[in-house]
Amino acid sequence: MTATGDATVAGVDLPALQRFLEREVPQCAGPLDVRLLLGGRSNLTYLVTDGIHRWVLRRPPLGTLTPTAHDMDREYRVMAALAATEVPVPRTVLSCADESVIGAPFTVVSFVDGAVLRDGDQAAGLSADDARRCSEALVDQLAALHALDPYEIGLGGFGRPAGYLERQVRRWRSQWDRVATRELPELDALHGKLERGLALVRDDGAAPAVLHGDYRLDNVILSADDPGWIAAIVDWEMAALGDPLADLGLLLVYWDPACEPVLGGRHVPAANPGFLSAAELAARYAARSGRDVSALPFHRALGYFKLAVIAEGIHARHLAGRTVGPGFDRVGSAVPALLRSGLSVDMPRI
Repeated sequence: MTATGDATVAGVDLPALQRFLEREVPQCAGPLDVRLLLGGRSNLTYLVTDGIHRWVLRRPPLGTLTPTAHDMDREYRVMAALAATEVPVPRTVLSCADESVIGAPFTVVSFVDGAVLRDGDQAAGLSADDARRCSEALVDQLAALHALDPYEIGLGGFGRPAGYLERQVRRWRSQWDRVATRELPELDALHGKLERGLALVRDDGAAPAVLHGDYRLDNVILSADDPGWIAAIVDWEMAALGDPLADLGLLLVYWDPACEPVLGGRHVPAANPGFLSAAELAARYAARSGRDVSALPFHRALGYFKLAVIAEGIHARHLAGRTVGPGFDRVGSAVPALLRSGLSVDMPRI
């Protein structure tokens, strides 16, 4: 698909993009070819090339969006700040808030060559040793991210870390009210459990960490030569400052096969016995970070709640015909299972 005549790609005005990049990116030297890489479970992601250079363009999904979600400049700002650290991210190119260019705000970053494990069939092809090293690298990079001082890298004013968890519980409950397509009593039950659990995880004055917000295997690009090495961490749209265990808790949720319909392929961690177990992931994180992880059950339950609401939003967009790409017909089936899994998490005195 090329930016010629009236050619269109879902979610992108190609002629307008061609004109914009020719003006704003000096390296852009020829007709653009644009291909959808990932279709709208979060932001829409496209490979853009002029035949010489390759970039990745990201824009919000189609349809009505929930407030504060899919903030394009937010993820761009985080990647720009992380560029000078040891945490690997794509090189930022531009951020455009002008919706008149392609129909929505968007960002452009460099294309990072490598492998992304989106399906268990890919993971099954790894040796057990490579799968183990891949999951170890995943945890080690998360610990490295959380070790950064947000003030030292220019993200001190990025958010409001105080009260982060309380706002998360409130925010995802309100998001459910906006996107829900059905009534599920498990949603109210899990929300109530989390509200009571907040008493166990009140802010204790600890320094905040930079959070990815959606840290999982298919949001990292593995080295093309070594699956035990992470070339880049991507998809920072839900980044924030707050309690680092929120990232770890959600990562453990993604280790549960219950999330398989949300990700749109065979469950990756279950496909290769070489991957660390969820308990091993948590233990390695604790050892690498030196952090107390005793409050992790609350964060796992919050992760199930958050992912269930995200999945319901995707399901609502699918029902409205506003998704791009295959696999969205199964996402809604994950919501009740995720809520039940969250309710099954054992939180002391809750």
